[in-house]
Amino acid sequence: MTLKDFFKKDRFAALAGCELLEVGDGYARARMKITPDHLNGGGVCQGGALFTLADLAFAAAVNSHLTLTFSTNSNITYVRSLSEGYVFAEAREIVNHRRMPFAEVKLTDEKGDLLAIFTSSGYRKENAVINLD
Repeated sequence: MTLKDFFKKDRFAALAGCELLEVGDGYARARMKITPDHLNGGGVCQGGALFTLADLAFAAAVNSHLTLTFSTNSNITYVRSLSEGYVFAEAREIVNHRRMPFAEVKLTDEKGDLLAIFTSSGYRKENAVINLD
């Protein structure tokens, strides 16, 4: 099993249409295609859908060290809305602390325009992300 396979078990993110594209050392990239099911009453992508995509990218980046890590606090600032196309989330671990990592995720559209910035801290458990090759 790979780390990408491990995150396929994140059923909520999968149901939201999130797809993990790349995972590296403290890094991850994911995407989500906006469908009519993602739109809020104002006709733009619902903030919770964007948060879910960012949270998946965060989780992949901080778990890339193969130690089970969960988010403890997250913040998102939306700067632009979108109604169609793909949204990309690029996560970079800023602090790789043995217990309390911190990462930033930038959400962009297909042109690379910034949609939101997500920051999150996590807590690393003592157990490994198991069954990885």
